[in-house]
Amino acid sequence: MFETIDSAPADAILGLTEAFKQDPNPKKINLGVGVYKDGGGQTPVLATVKEAEQRLLRSEETKSYLPIDGLAEYGKLSQQIVFGHEHTILRDARAATVQTPGGTGALRVAADFVRRIFPGATVWLSDPTWPNHPNVFGSAALQVQSYPYFEAETNGVAFDRMMAALETIPAGDVLLLHGCCHNPTGADLSSQQWQAVAALCAERGVLPLLDFAYQGFGDGLDEDASGVRIVADHCREFLVATSYSKNFGLYNERVGALTLVADSVEAADAANSHMKICVRTNYSNPPAHGGQIVAEVLGDPELRQRWEVELAEMRDRINDMRHLFVETLDEQGAGRDFSFIARQRGMFSYSGLTPHQVQALRVRHSVYIVGSGRINVAGMTEANMDYLCEAIADVLK
Repeated sequence: MFETIDSAPADAILGLTEAFKQDPNPKKINLGVGVYKDGGGQTPVLATVKEAEQRLLRSEETKSYLPIDGLAEYGKLSQQIVFGHEHTILRDARAATVQTPGGTGALRVAADFVRRIFPGATVWLSDPTWPNHPNVFGSAALQVQSYPYFEAETNGVAFDRMMAALETIPAGDVLLLHGCCHNPTGADLSSQQWQAVAALCAERGVLPLLDFAYQGFGDGLDEDASGVRIVADHCREFLVATSYSKNFGLYNERVGALTLVADSVEAADAANSHMKICVRTNYSNPPAHGGQIVAEVLGDPELRQRWEVELAEMRDRINDMRHLFVETLDEQGAGRDFSFIARQRGMFSYSGLTPHQVQALRVRHSVYIVGSGRINVAGMTEANMDYLCEAIADVLK
């Protein structure tokens, strides 16, 4: 049976990493995969994560299964970090959270839930969006459409065209929004734009699904949650897919959460029973270790305060690299205005480089970025900045 199978195409981003590993050039730079790097080019384990792990090791008494929806304390703390401790959604118990294997797992549970409850719904994705979004929802047998999001001429949000498209979305469809630090463009909605989008969803009966993978990597934990909270002010029903890969550096632990908000506690409980069926028929129950780390850190005021300092250091380094990148490109005579990169937020930016220029960067300079021109700013360091900008200036000639 297997002899008739043709090879599937390699994942565009992960395949890039494999090519990078095989490159012998000692100056090679990987700005493709979305992983944070420190000033030394390493993906660190946070000190607060290490301490939480040591505590767990000392207190651990069992390796038994978690419940289908995961650790109860993890779910409660995940809701608090998204909405704030005193939000009316929490007071009214209108939210239900399932612990998932990463943010991608949260999106897949959301996709299965939508397919189960609203099988005719279409999921609307921004153009551009994270390349795996259409795959996740398509694999759940959902229809996928796109709406305009990015304006190449201004390197910002194409808001007028976006709103015109959203006004055509039928009631009952799902609108996926990036909660902050839009991947791949780094261009986020303003507060006023969030207000308009949230009001439109409420008016038209569209279900928002917020992919919230980078909380704390833009301007701060509460600042980055402002869009989600604006949606919460307008919409009685929505979904939030959370990831702790970036802000805790827990990439290989696969730690995420899907939070469903309903109009009442009864509706939330009923919907949660279906989310748990989606989990049970997929991966049965979530892995424990990463969720226990997050719960330990967020549940201890002193440890949480130290984690927030570490998170701020990562955020500040990313924003510093944005400014240094713009300045160095100018010094290297790139001949193009890249100042928009300093204004954007999160790990990613659209560089404006063409596929031909991306290929030239790889072949001539061993600089690896995604074919769309998306650059992982978090992969830049002071040590590789001059070489990187020289390479970009070269391919722009």
